[in-house]
Amino acid sequence: MKYESNQYSNGFSICSLIIAGMFLYWGFNTLLENIFNWLWWLGFIWIAIGLSIISSQIYKLTSRSKLRTIVKLEFEENPTASIEQIATNTGITTKDARAIVLDLKARGELRGKFSTKTGEAKHIEVTTSNQPPTQEKGLYCSNCGTSVKRDGTAVYCAYCGAKL
Repeated sequence: MKYESNQYSNGFSICSLIIAGMFLYWGFNTLLENIFNWLWWLGFIWIAIGLSIISSQIYKLTSRSKLRTIVKLEFEENPTASIEQIATNTGITTKDARAIVLDLKARGELRGKFSTKTGEAKHIEVTTSNQPPTQEKGLYCSNCGTSVKRDGTAVYCAYCGAKL
């Protein structure tokens, strides 16, 4: 699988599927209305555009699960890695690596905290259960919205590993 920049963040979109449906509608409608007219071939163009949009969305949806699996495997191999190290090792951008980690934590497949001083992971556990994560109280991280304790020594978010 070839990774492209921001592939995870700018992936699957319901709006694109709606647009693809509109192209398919126009295509089939054009074919049926202009069956005895020379414009019938325009229907095939609209249908081809709609099908290409749908196929690209299916590819994006399947590649997201592959990227999640790659990040999970990286944490299994090196449970104390930081987000930047994961991004460097996998070739995924830091922005997408953070999004994948947040997605894995929200799904309950990744548990643990990140060091607020170094950004490295502390006691990361890769799980398969889907129990909701616990929430902390305090100020909020600008990257993920998780509450963060500001005691003057915290440089990295404990939830997503982003620099504060």
